[in-house]
Amino acid sequence: MSLSPEPIIYGLIFVAVLVLVEGVYLVAFGKSIKLNSRVNRRLELLEKGGRREEVLEQLRKEMTQHMKSQSIPLYSLLASQAQKANIAFTPVQLIGVMAGLAAVAFMGLTYFTDASTPIRALAAIAMGIAGVYLWINNKAKKRMSLIEEQLPDAVELMVRSLRVGHPFSSAINIVAKEVPDPLGTEMGVISDEAAYGRDMGETLKAMAERIDMQDLRFLAVAVTIQQQAGGNLAEILDGLAKVIRARFRLFRRVKAITAEAKFSGLFLSAFPLVALVGINIAEPNYYDEVKDTSVFIPACLVVGAFLVANLVVMRSLVNIKV
Repeated sequence: MSLSPEPIIYGLIFVAVLVLVEGVYLVAFGKSIKLNSRVNRRLELLEKGGRREEVLEQLRKEMTQHMKSQSIPLYSLLASQAQKANIAFTPVQLIGVMAGLAAVAFMGLTYFTDASTPIRALAAIAMGIAGVYLWINNKAKKRMSLIEEQLPDAVELMVRSLRVGHPFSSAINIVAKEVPDPLGTEMGVISDEAAYGRDMGETLKAMAERIDMQDLRFLAVAVTIQQQAGGNLAEILDGLAKVIRARFRLFRRVKAITAEAKFSGLFLSAFPLVALVGINIAEPNYYDEVKDTSVFIPACLVVGAFLVANLVVMRSLVNIKV
């Protein structure tokens, strides 16, 4: 029995593509771009000598550039997640990264496999696009999760600042200095925009829509209503912090309850593909007797349709709205 190493080589090259895109990102922007940086990126840029308005303009450009580029073909599939992940690469640079990764994958496939040129080209392009998409999607999930986790503490810090006599703009500025990324830089941009004359409620609403987070919309609405109708903002935000923290605990509980179902769905979806790869590695000629028959391609399409249906059904079962 001969073993075919090509499926393993394809997998290793794809993993290398994922690692390479993260390495390129960190080399281009340094450690300040990392989500777990203790000193947020805005403060680090200011400490390097950047003027406040220049840093604000750079951060605002990074935060809005992806949604403005949805007209680029195929890029609209990435724009929303890239916006949430706050990828500092411009859309053109991101497309260039895809092309570079595809070229690297093509060279790897050419050197390590005997596949025909069209197959290598298609596989390389797929690896370049899928690698960047998975990387962006992972970045977006991590960033959104961190913001959700940081927000209750940030609102409580605002409450304490208001209770000792600080105005709301100063409370936002304190949060921008004390809270690490990603929320620290977001609040820093709000503080700078308010300092240059933009309405605080409007700025918070714009951030909530850009990040697409319901808890931030609650914060923006609370501040806007207080500006228009008056009232004790500290008490309003204190109640909001409790609501946000309770929602966060509920989300975590739902996530824990549905974890087994999500794993089952992932296993049921991945197992046929893993089995197919395993069969081709252990016995490359296993399907030779049937692959030339008239029903082989229709049967493959039916199996693929069932796999897609399984993904949709399992996702809908565990996608609990809270």
